[in-house]
Amino acid sequence: MSNLSTPHRIATGAFQTLCHDLGSGRPGQPPLLMLHGSGPGVSAWANWRLSLPVLSQQRRVLAPDLAGFGDTERPAGVRYTMDGWVQQALDLLDALDLPQVDLVGNSFGGALALALTLRAPQRVRRLVLMGSVGVPFAITPGLDAVWGYQPSIATMRSLLDLFAHDRSRVNDELARLRYEASIQPGYQEAFAAMFPAPRQRWVDAMASPEAAIRAVPHETLVLHGREDRIIPLATSLTLADWIPNSQLHVFGHCGHWTQIEHAARFNCLVADFLAEGDGA
Repeated sequence: MSNLSTPHRIATGAFQTLCHDLGSGRPGQPPLLMLHGSGPGVSAWANWRLSLPVLSQQRRVLAPDLAGFGDTERPAGVRYTMDGWVQQALDLLDALDLPQVDLVGNSFGGALALALTLRAPQRVRRLVLMGSVGVPFAITPGLDAVWGYQPSIATMRSLLDLFAHDRSRVNDELARLRYEASIQPGYQEAFAAMFPAPRQRWVDAMASPEAAIRAVPHETLVLHGREDRIIPLATSLTLADWIPNSQLHVFGHCGHWTQIEHAARFNCLVADFLAEGDGA
């Protein structure tokens, strides 16, 4: 694994979570917890590789492989549910003795970040939702294809073309790497168990109640790519409408990979937004 951190395993309930832990931050500054999306072959490092080295220059940043993804343990008989993922995140914070964090969630990770904020609002200071699930919408053909992935290099390449608006960011080497990640022992079995057809029910299961979202008091930054073919821009418009203390930034010429296609702008927006909470 080529990265700037040596990820370590942390006990979270009945299994060990692989977590990247970079930077240190200033005394009293909450760490940043970054929650990845749900594409096949994804991991915390694959999702956040262009953000972790930058954001960790200013604060401590944590990026775990969520249950069923990456190199986090996959115990036999585990069920993948939003309640389970929320508990994993809380167990991680408890294991690291972190009373409060700032929170960034991408896509599926956005739905998890929102659910975590509703479940344990005192554990979250500021919230960033990027291309986020978490409100009702009709599943897109793109998301249905992502969750219905059957391993092949050609299929992986076609999915990556859906993720990126700028096709120059997608090549056969990236497709091969993500395909190989998706076929490691236990990976595809876990992924297939998460989102079996019909898949609209999983979109619905990840949605938090409107009244609860409207009551979220946290300062929230909502980010979305205008050309996103996986999660419709309308979801972020809804989140920005429902969350009282929110601001919305829409990236033009951008698909579902805001943090990759517009990495410098993404990192700058997130860093500035979190710094406001530090009093910087």
